[in-house]
Amino acid sequence: MKRLALAASLAAFSLLAAAPALAALKPGDKAPDFTAPGALAGKDFEFKLSKALKKGPVVLYFFPAAYTSGCTAEAHEFAEATPEFEKLGATVIGVTGGNVDRIKDFSKEHCRDKFAVAAASPALIKDYDVKLPLKDNMSNRTSYVIAPDGKILLAYSDFNFQGHVTKTMDAVKAYKRK
Repeated sequence: MKRLALAASLAAFSLLAAAPALAALKPGDKAPDFTAPGALAGKDFEFKLSKALKKGPVVLYFFPAAYTSGCTAEAHEFAEATPEFEKLGATVIGVTGGNVDRIKDFSKEHCRDKFAVAAASPALIKDYDVKLPLKDNMSNRTSYVIAPDGKILLAYSDFNFQGHVTKTMDAVKAYKRK
């Protein structure tokens, strides 16, 4: 009986993990301002959303945990695209609640010193409503593009890392064309 209950729980979690998540914050919503500790190029860094927005749009992407296969691949894709985001005046910031004790190394090795990665507190995960099912301290995979006025331009949630860079790049380009 216990095995059946365990198998059912694992199956339910698998379905949740396989299905696209829904971002609670929608385009047009005001993005909650926050300050979070993090790392850039392996060095301590403090990220403040309102400060970054003064420079232009912000690509804020939440990912479950540093040093997991999908999150590492996603960081590599964002690192490769960061120079193009910068040409468009956008700042990229990765945010995670998982393996935060390792984000200094992750920022250097996998973000390739191109963008900062910040530690998400449970409050930040709640404010952006990106909680990973069954894991209160970890976020799902959700990418936001936030305009300098603090309004969300894009909210895209999908547990598959592929597509996040393309969708956020398209949203930044559309913003710049306006």
